[in-house]
Amino acid sequence: MNITQIDEAAQLLDAHPDYKLIRRITPRSAFSDNQGRALSRGVVVDTETTGVDSDKDAIIELGMVLFEFDPETGAAYKVLGSFDQLEDPGFPVPAESTAVHGITDEMVAGKRIDDAGVAQFLDGVSLVIAHNSKFDRVFLEKRLPLFESLPWGCSFAQVDWRGEGIGSAKLDYIAYQYGFFYEAHRAEGDCYALLEILQQPLPKSGDLVLKSILSGLSQKSYQIFATGSPFETKDMLKARGYRWDGEKKCWHITVAGDDAIKAEVAWLKTSVYGGKKASVEIEVHNCMTRFSKRTGNRAIRDI
Repeated sequence: MNITQIDEAAQLLDAHPDYKLIRRITPRSAFSDNQGRALSRGVVVDTETTGVDSDKDAIIELGMVLFEFDPETGAAYKVLGSFDQLEDPGFPVPAESTAVHGITDEMVAGKRIDDAGVAQFLDGVSLVIAHNSKFDRVFLEKRLPLFESLPWGCSFAQVDWRGEGIGSAKLDYIAYQYGFFYEAHRAEGDCYALLEILQQPLPKSGDLVLKSILSGLSQKSYQIFATGSPFETKDMLKARGYRWDGEKKCWHITVAGDDAIKAEVAWLKTSVYGGKKASVEIEVHNCMTRFSKRTGNRAIRDI
Protein backbone atom coordinates (compact mmCIF):
# COMPACT_ATOMS: atom_id res chain seq x y z
CA MET A 1 0.00 0.00 0.00
CA ASN A 2 1.48 3.38 -1.02
CA ILE A 3 1.30 6.62 0.94
CA THR A 4 -1.66 7.92 -1.07
CA GLN A 5 -3.69 4.80 -0.35
CA ILE A 6 -2.77 5.00 3.34
CA ASP A 7 -3.90 8.63 3.49
CA GLU A 8 -7.19 7.79 1.75
CA ALA A 9 -7.83 4.90 4.15
CA ALA A 10 -7.00 7.12 7.13
CA GLN A 11 -9.47 9.78 5.93
CA LEU A 12 -12.22 7.16 5.60
CA LEU A 13 -11.60 5.85 9.12
CA ASP A 14 -11.40 9.37 10.55
CA ALA A 15 -14.78 10.23 9.06
CA HIS A 16 -16.49 7.15 10.55
CA PRO A 17 -18.10 7.58 14.01
CA ASP A 18 -17.07 4.07 15.12
CA TYR A 19 -13.32 4.68 14.71
CA LYS A 20 -10.76 7.00 16.26
CA LEU A 21 -7.52 7.46 14.34
CA ILE A 22 -4.28 7.83 16.34
CA ARG A 23 -1.28 9.29 14.51
CA ARG A 24 2.40 9.16 15.47
CA ILE A 25 3.76 12.52 16.63
CA THR A 26 6.36 13.83 14.19
CA PRO A 27 8.79 16.41 15.63
CA ARG A 28 8.13 19.79 14.05
CA SER A 29 10.50 22.54 12.97
CA ALA A 30 7.71 25.13 13.29
CA PHE A 31 4.04 25.45 14.22
CA SER A 32 3.36 28.66 12.27
CA ASP A 33 5.08 31.75 10.88
CA ASN A 34 5.51 34.79 13.07
CA GLN A 35 3.59 37.81 11.82
CA GLY A 36 5.63 40.39 13.72
CA ARG A 37 4.57 39.34 17.23
CA ALA A 38 7.00 39.83 20.14
CA LEU A 39 7.99 36.31 21.09
CA SER A 40 9.58 34.65 24.12
CA ARG A 41 11.70 31.54 24.39
CA GLY A 42 10.51 28.48 26.25
CA VAL A 43 11.99 25.06 26.82
CA VAL A 44 10.27 21.74 27.43
CA VAL A 45 12.36 19.43 29.62
CA ASP A 46 12.24 15.79 30.63
CA THR A 47 14.57 13.61 32.65
CA GLU A 48 15.11 9.89 32.96
CA THR A 49 16.58 8.82 36.29
CA THR A 50 17.79 5.82 38.26
CA GLY A 51 14.74 6.09 40.52
CA VAL A 52 12.33 8.50 42.19
CA ASP A 53 14.30 9.53 45.32
CA SER A 54 16.22 12.71 44.50
CA ASP A 55 18.38 12.29 47.63
CA LYS A 56 19.96 9.06 46.38
CA ASP A 57 19.00 8.68 42.71
CA ALA A 58 20.46 10.55 39.74
CA ILE A 59 19.66 11.81 36.26
CA ILE A 60 20.83 9.52 33.48
CA GLU A 61 19.22 11.36 30.55
CA LEU A 62 18.24 14.97 29.95
CA GLY A 63 16.06 15.94 27.01
CA MET A 64 15.08 19.49 26.05
CA VAL A 65 13.23 21.12 23.17
CA LEU A 66 13.59 24.90 22.66
CA PHE A 67 10.81 26.91 21.02
CA GLU A 68 9.44 30.41 20.46
CA PHE A 69 6.01 31.34 21.77
CA ASP A 70 3.65 34.27 22.11
CA PRO A 71 3.38 35.03 25.84
CA GLU A 72 -0.14 36.44 25.38
CA THR A 73 -1.75 33.62 23.41
CA GLY A 74 0.49 30.64 24.14
CA ALA A 75 0.90 29.96 20.41
CA ALA A 76 4.25 28.39 19.47
CA TYR A 77 6.17 29.36 16.36
CA LYS A 78 9.65 28.07 15.47
CA VAL A 79 11.21 25.07 17.17
CA LEU A 80 14.75 26.29 17.72
CA GLY A 81 16.48 23.03 18.54
CA SER A 82 16.68 19.99 20.76
CA PHE A 83 19.13 18.61 23.30
CA ASP A 84 19.51 15.03 24.47
CA GLN A 85 22.43 13.66 26.48
CA LEU A 86 23.07 10.67 28.72
CA GLU A 87 25.01 10.62 31.98
CA ASP A 88 26.73 7.90 33.95
CA PRO A 89 25.33 8.06 37.50
CA GLY A 90 28.42 6.40 38.97
CA PHE A 91 26.52 3.32 40.09
CA PRO A 92 24.53 0.58 38.32
CA VAL A 93 21.19 1.55 36.81
CA PRO A 94 18.55 -0.48 38.68
CA ALA A 95 16.82 -3.12 36.58
CA GLU A 96 13.39 -1.74 37.49
CA SER A 97 14.41 1.67 36.10
CA THR A 98 15.80 0.17 32.89
CA ALA A 99 12.46 -1.64 32.48
CA VAL A 100 10.75 1.78 32.31
CA HIS A 101 13.06 3.77 30.01
CA GLY A 102 15.32 1.13 28.45
CA ILE A 103 18.55 2.86 29.45
CA THR A 104 21.29 0.40 30.42
CA ASP A 105 24.67 0.66 32.14
CA GLU A 106 26.36 0.15 28.77
CA MET A 107 24.50 3.11 27.24
CA VAL A 108 25.58 5.57 29.97
CA ALA A 109 29.10 4.27 30.62
CA GLY A 110 31.54 7.19 30.62
CA LYS A 111 28.89 9.71 29.54
CA ARG A 112 28.31 13.10 31.18
CA ILE A 113 25.84 15.90 30.45
CA ASP A 114 27.70 18.97 29.16
CA ASP A 115 27.04 21.72 31.72
CA ALA A 116 28.28 24.47 29.41
CA GLY A 117 26.16 23.09 26.58
CA VAL A 118 23.06 23.19 28.81
CA ALA A 119 23.79 26.81 29.78
CA GLN A 120 24.19 27.80 26.13
CA PHE A 121 20.99 25.99 25.15
CA LEU A 122 19.03 27.80 27.89
CA ASP A 123 20.36 31.27 27.07
CA GLY A 124 17.43 33.67 26.73
CA VAL A 125 14.82 31.21 28.01
CA SER A 126 11.99 32.76 30.03
CA LEU A 127 10.01 29.62 30.87
CA VAL A 128 10.73 25.96 31.63
CA ILE A 129 7.88 23.44 31.35
CA ALA A 130 7.80 19.78 32.33
CA HIS A 131 5.02 17.27 32.75
CA ASN A 132 5.30 16.82 36.53
CA SER A 133 7.77 19.59 37.31
CA LYS A 134 7.77 18.54 40.96
CA PHE A 135 9.84 15.54 39.84
CA ASP A 136 12.05 17.02 37.13
CA ARG A 137 12.80 20.35 38.81
CA VAL A 138 14.14 18.75 41.99
CA PHE A 139 16.49 16.45 40.07
CA LEU A 140 17.63 19.20 37.69
CA GLU A 141 18.33 21.79 40.38
CA LYS A 142 20.44 19.23 42.24
CA ARG A 143 22.50 18.39 39.14
CA LEU A 144 22.37 21.73 37.28
CA PRO A 145 21.78 24.70 39.64
CA LEU A 146 21.21 26.96 36.62
CA PHE A 147 17.61 25.72 36.66
CA GLU A 148 17.06 27.47 40.00
CA SER A 149 17.18 30.86 38.26
CA LEU A 150 14.41 30.11 35.75
CA PRO A 151 10.60 30.31 36.10
CA TRP A 152 8.86 26.94 35.89
CA GLY A 153 5.43 25.83 34.78
CA CYS A 154 3.88 22.36 34.92
CA SER A 155 1.50 20.78 32.42
CA PHE A 156 0.57 18.13 34.99
CA ALA A 157 -0.27 20.29 38.01
CA GLN A 158 -1.35 23.56 36.39
CA VAL A 159 -3.92 22.25 33.93
CA ASP A 160 -7.30 21.03 35.15
CA TRP A 161 -7.40 17.97 32.93
CA ARG A 162 -10.35 16.33 34.70
CA GLY A 163 -12.29 19.58 34.66
CA GLU A 164 -11.66 19.75 30.92
CA GLY A 165 -13.10 16.25 30.49
CA ILE A 166 -9.82 14.32 30.15
CA GLY A 167 -9.89 11.52 32.70
CA SER A 168 -6.16 11.12 33.33
CA ALA A 169 -3.21 13.51 33.46
CA LYS A 170 -0.72 10.92 32.23
CA LEU A 171 1.09 12.30 29.18
CA ASP A 172 0.54 9.29 26.93
CA TYR A 173 -3.18 9.23 27.79
CA ILE A 174 -3.55 12.94 27.01
CA ALA A 175 -1.78 12.34 23.70
CA TYR A 176 -4.24 9.56 22.84
CA GLN A 177 -7.16 11.87 23.59
CA TYR A 178 -5.77 14.36 21.09
CA GLY A 179 -5.23 11.62 18.49
CA PHE A 180 -1.46 11.16 18.91
CA PHE A 181 0.93 8.49 20.07
CA TYR A 182 4.69 8.46 20.60
CA GLU A 183 7.49 6.27 21.95
CA ALA A 184 7.19 7.10 25.65
CA HIS A 185 9.81 7.18 28.41
CA ARG A 186 12.81 8.54 26.55
CA ALA A 187 13.53 12.16 27.35
CA GLU A 188 13.68 13.87 23.95
CA GLY A 189 10.65 12.02 22.60
CA ASP A 190 8.62 12.94 25.67
CA CYS A 191 9.60 16.60 25.16
CA TYR A 192 8.37 16.66 21.57
CA ALA A 193 5.15 14.97 22.65
CA LEU A 194 4.57 17.54 25.40
CA LEU A 195 5.25 20.45 23.05
CA GLU A 196 2.65 19.07 20.64
CA ILE A 197 0.13 18.80 23.49
CA LEU A 198 0.90 22.35 24.67
CA GLN A 199 -0.40 23.56 21.30
CA GLN A 200 -3.75 21.78 21.51
CA PRO A 201 -6.97 23.53 22.58
CA LEU A 202 -8.50 22.40 25.86
CA PRO A 203 -11.84 20.66 25.22
CA LYS A 204 -14.03 22.96 27.32
CA SER A 205 -12.28 26.31 27.76
CA GLY A 206 -10.89 26.32 24.21
CA ASP A 207 -7.60 27.85 25.42
CA LEU A 208 -4.34 26.37 24.23
CA VAL A 209 -2.81 24.16 26.92
CA LEU A 210 0.23 26.47 27.05
CA LYS A 211 -2.03 29.50 27.49
CA SER A 212 -3.62 27.81 30.51
CA ILE A 213 -0.19 27.35 32.09
CA LEU A 214 0.84 30.93 31.31
CA SER A 215 -2.34 32.24 32.92
CA GLY A 216 -1.37 30.68 36.23
CA LEU A 217 2.32 31.50 36.06
CA SER A 218 2.13 34.73 38.03
CA GLN A 219 -0.20 33.27 40.66
CA LYS A 220 1.23 32.54 44.07
CA SER A 221 0.94 29.03 45.43
CA TYR A 222 0.17 28.48 49.10
CA GLN A 223 1.17 25.34 50.97
CA ILE A 224 -0.99 25.13 54.08
CA PHE A 225 0.04 22.98 57.04
CA ALA A 226 -2.92 22.15 59.27
CA THR A 227 -0.88 22.15 62.47
CA GLY A 228 -2.55 20.67 65.51
CA SER A 229 -5.56 19.38 63.57
CA PRO A 230 -7.70 17.00 65.66
CA PHE A 231 -6.98 13.32 65.01
CA GLU A 232 -10.63 12.61 64.18
CA THR A 233 -10.47 15.00 61.17
CA LYS A 234 -7.78 12.98 59.36
CA ASP A 235 -10.22 11.23 57.01
CA MET A 236 -11.87 14.53 56.16
CA LEU A 237 -8.49 16.13 55.41
CA LYS A 238 -7.38 13.16 53.30
CA ALA A 239 -10.63 13.20 51.33
CA ARG A 240 -10.10 16.88 50.55
CA GLY A 241 -6.65 16.19 49.12
CA TYR A 242 -4.40 16.84 52.11
CA ARG A 243 -1.25 14.74 52.43
CA TRP A 244 0.58 13.67 55.57
CA ASP A 245 4.01 15.21 56.25
CA GLY A 246 5.88 12.71 58.41
CA GLU A 247 8.62 15.16 59.34
CA LYS A 248 6.30 17.99 60.42
CA LYS A 249 3.68 15.48 61.61
CA CYS A 250 0.72 17.32 60.12
CA TRP A 251 -1.53 17.35 57.08
CA HIS A 252 -0.85 19.79 54.23
CA ILE A 253 -2.24 20.87 50.87
CA THR A 254 -1.17 23.32 48.14
CA VAL A 255 -3.62 25.74 46.54
CA ALA A 256 -3.09 28.43 43.92
CA GLY A 257 -4.32 32.01 44.03
CA ASP A 258 -5.51 34.44 46.69
CA ASP A 259 -9.15 33.37 46.47
CA ALA A 260 -8.19 29.73 46.98
CA ILE A 261 -6.15 30.40 50.12
CA LYS A 262 -8.98 32.42 51.66
CA ALA A 263 -11.47 29.65 50.94
CA GLU A 264 -9.16 26.96 52.29
CA VAL A 265 -8.43 28.80 55.53
CA ALA A 266 -12.18 29.37 56.03
CA TRP A 267 -12.86 25.64 55.47
CA LEU A 268 -10.14 24.65 57.95
CA LYS A 269 -11.49 26.96 60.65
CA THR A 270 -15.05 25.70 60.26
CA SER A 271 -14.64 22.03 59.38
CA VAL A 272 -11.37 21.03 61.02
CA TYR A 273 -10.95 23.32 64.02
CA GLY A 274 -14.67 23.59 64.74
CA GLY A 275 -14.67 27.39 64.74
CA LYS A 276 -12.14 27.53 67.57
CA LYS A 277 -9.05 29.68 67.57
CA ALA A 278 -6.16 27.91 65.82
CA SER A 279 -2.90 28.56 64.00
CA VAL A 280 -1.76 27.18 60.64
CA GLU A 281 1.58 27.45 58.88
CA ILE A 282 1.52 28.83 55.33
CA GLU A 283 4.42 28.68 52.88
CA VAL A 284 4.19 30.94 49.82
CA HIS A 285 5.74 30.03 46.46
CA ASN A 286 5.94 31.70 43.04
CA CYS A 287 7.17 30.39 39.70
CA MET A 288 10.79 30.74 40.83
CA THR A 289 10.45 28.27 43.71
CA ARG A 290 7.26 26.37 42.86
CA PHE A 291 7.83 22.59 42.40
CA SER A 292 11.34 22.78 43.90
CA LYS A 293 12.62 21.55 47.24
CA ARG A 294 13.63 25.10 48.15
CA THR A 295 11.40 26.68 50.76
CA GLY A 296 9.25 29.73 50.10
CA ASN A 297 8.31 32.42 52.58
CA ARG A 298 6.82 30.82 55.68
CA ALA A 299 4.59 32.37 58.31
CA ILE A 300 2.25 31.29 61.10
CA ARG A 301 -1.29 32.59 60.66
CA ASP A 302 -3.89 32.71 63.40
CA ILE A 303 -7.34 31.76 62.15
